[in-house]
Amino acid sequence: MIKVYNTKERAKVKFESKELGRIGMYVCGPTVYNRIHIGNARTFISFDMIRRYFMWRGFEVTFVQNVTDVDDKIIARAAEEGRTAAEVAAEYTEAFINDMHAAGVLDPDIRPKATEEIPEMIKLIQELIDGGHAYVADGDVYFSVRSYPAYGELSGRNIDDMEAGHRELRSDGQGLEDRKQDPLDFALWKAAKPGEPSWTSPWGEGRPGWHIECSAMSRKYLGLPFDIHGGGADLVFPHHENERAQSEAACGCTFANYWLHSGMLQINSEKMSKSLGNFMLLHDVLEKCRPEALRMLMLQTHYRSPLDFSDARLAEADAALTRIENAVRTIDWAIENASAEAPQLIEDGLAFIRHLKAIRVEFVVAMDDDFNAPAALGEVFSFVNEMNALLTNETANKEDVKLLEAAKELLVELMGVFGIDVSGANSEKGETYPAEVVTLAAEVLGFEGTNANEAMDALLTARTEARAAKNWAVADAVRNGLAQIGFAIEDTPQGQRVVKK
Repeated sequence: MIKVYNTKERAKVKFESKELGRIGMYVCGPTVYNRIHIGNARTFISFDMIRRYFMWRGFEVTFVQNVTDVDDKIIARAAEEGRTAAEVAAEYTEAFINDMHAAGVLDPDIRPKATEEIPEMIKLIQELIDGGHAYVADGDVYFSVRSYPAYGELSGRNIDDMEAGHRELRSDGQGLEDRKQDPLDFALWKAAKPGEPSWTSPWGEGRPGWHIECSAMSRKYLGLPFDIHGGGADLVFPHHENERAQSEAACGCTFANYWLHSGMLQINSEKMSKSLGNFMLLHDVLEKCRPEALRMLMLQTHYRSPLDFSDARLAEADAALTRIENAVRTIDWAIENASAEAPQLIEDGLAFIRHLKAIRVEFVVAMDDDFNAPAALGEVFSFVNEMNALLTNETANKEDVKLLEAAKELLVELMGVFGIDVSGANSEKGETYPAEVVTLAAEVLGFEGTNANEAMDALLTARTEARAAKNWAVADAVRNGLAQIGFAIEDTPQGQRVVKK
């Protein structure tokens, strides 16, 4: 039984999809005025993990994520740079998609853009006006918060204690606040200003407010109610509170059955902000680390908990991932070097298979408990330790091979749920070593090839020959050179093997 923490109920509850075996999931996307920062990435990677897990559990998931491509920040950046808002939005939409691909995040099934869904928004706004939940004021349209009695239930706020804090409702010096009937009311439609992008509506030229787009697009592509609405914890209020209010006021029904929110990210235990000089873009982070290590770092903290990001923690996550990768390499080594003469390492094959199944069950139990990735990873690491203990300095028997293959398959499968490939076959060239190995082989041996695997084979062969000839200069050059790029050579009864440090 899958349990999720529903923000609205402030409790873990049993998850039941509206339609058996199918899930409709909407996660708020970026406002494309810049590249996304590492905090945004935490949200998108978290919900990518949740989506992947549902898929692995056999659900057919329809995942919708919008792009806000018309917004005050986009317009302001365009004005600063002497470009159109459309040009700015197009550049950073492409950058966002590229960054998501680099981070291993799956594309949504549907990625609607706000500017392409204006008719749906106008239709929804008109429904709210007709139902007495919205009103027109000098070309603007506002949602009447007090017309919706359940306002505040999602965020746990009391409407009578609230102050207007919606980002687009602060006074602009042109009497904006005076147009509203209540300080809490928020904009559904904004009258056009000179030089800004605008569309024709029944209330005059203008553009949509921020909140209305997600309501209109989720309704169009998923229907109401849909199963899961997700986003960062910073969106609970006002964005998601307003989405829920306007959507349910219009339809008279439930908007989303479950509200999931990821925790905030800090940098070295401090809030990330430009003023503190610790503002980090995902693009820049991925230039200094592999994406799998970043995902590993984020998986080590529960998705709802605050996450402290630092270079030290990133290095620790990379090292933890390397432990799993090395275990897979050790299993591969044992399979490749299995001997008919060696004693069997796994005496009771049936018990071993039952153990693999038990690990898989415990992994599921952890993930079914509100996607507890840290606990699920704990099961993976426990099994890694078992396999390392089993195979250290031991030669496998031919009868062990199928069981070892099953062990590797389990590790690859479980890490694949997190979007991390530890199979060793994720390179386009089929290379499992970095390009630095080719450079080293060229410097030490005069290697002229380009394939890193072939370069590694050449280095190991050269070291074996050098040791036999007592040419310690070459043997040490290979060992030390590999050590400098993060690899260690282990001499085993079956020959040399390379592990990543």
